[in-house]
Amino acid sequence: MKKLSLALLLFIGACSPSEIEQTDMQTNPQENKNLRGDIQLEMHKASIEELVQIYESKERDEYQQPSKVLAYMGELSGKKIMDIGAGSGYFSVKFAAAGAQVIAADVDTGFQNYLHKRIVQDKIENIELRLLPYNSPKISAQEVDWVFISNTYQHIEDRVAYFKAVKRGLKEGGQLLIIDFFKKELPIGPAMDHKIKKEQVLEELKAAGFVNFELKEELLPYQYVIKAK
Repeated sequence: MKKLSLALLLFIGACSPSEIEQTDMQTNPQENKNLRGDIQLEMHKASIEELVQIYESKERDEYQQPSKVLAYMGELSGKKIMDIGAGSGYFSVKFAAAGAQVIAADVDTGFQNYLHKRIVQDKIENIELRLLPYNSPKISAQEVDWVFISNTYQHIEDRVAYFKAVKRGLKEGGQLLIIDFFKKELPIGPAMDHKIKKEQVLEELKAAGFVNFELKEELLPYQYVIKAK
């Protein structure tokens, strides 16, 4: 399995699937300060198709264990979920299959185009796409029941401000779920210096206004899970 970061970053703008056009993924490093150099290098080496094979692979199923994640989240039917860093739609399509209304949000037009085709081909009616800017979750006040972020937290800049916006976007009783890699040597995931300790995540979420937390360190083999309100 290729060692790639499991979330890609940001193109400015937001548009409907019909408005999204295919773009060149080779962004100028000098123009994109939010994109880490080694991640960018890997992006240049891999096509969307190659990345999708990795993101949707059986190897990912083995460590990501999505059925455990969905079981932990509880009943999702009728809930509205924003999946930030949705990528190929790995979790988005599973949320939709569980009966949720899903906003599959990502900063990369290539992934949004791929997911649009997947939605049309599989006739999935309860997923909408949202192309995000770099610095905002682009979420309306009290828009969703859940915000879900998997393998993406370390890519977000100015996280306190970002998650203040996320908190405003949650309905009353709404929850944020973050899944990310333990900051230690692992057989998969980003380089050590791109991992963020769970303690730092909790501190930043507290600064953003979240007050209730549940930390799961044994649910998944390589990742911690943080639920926040």
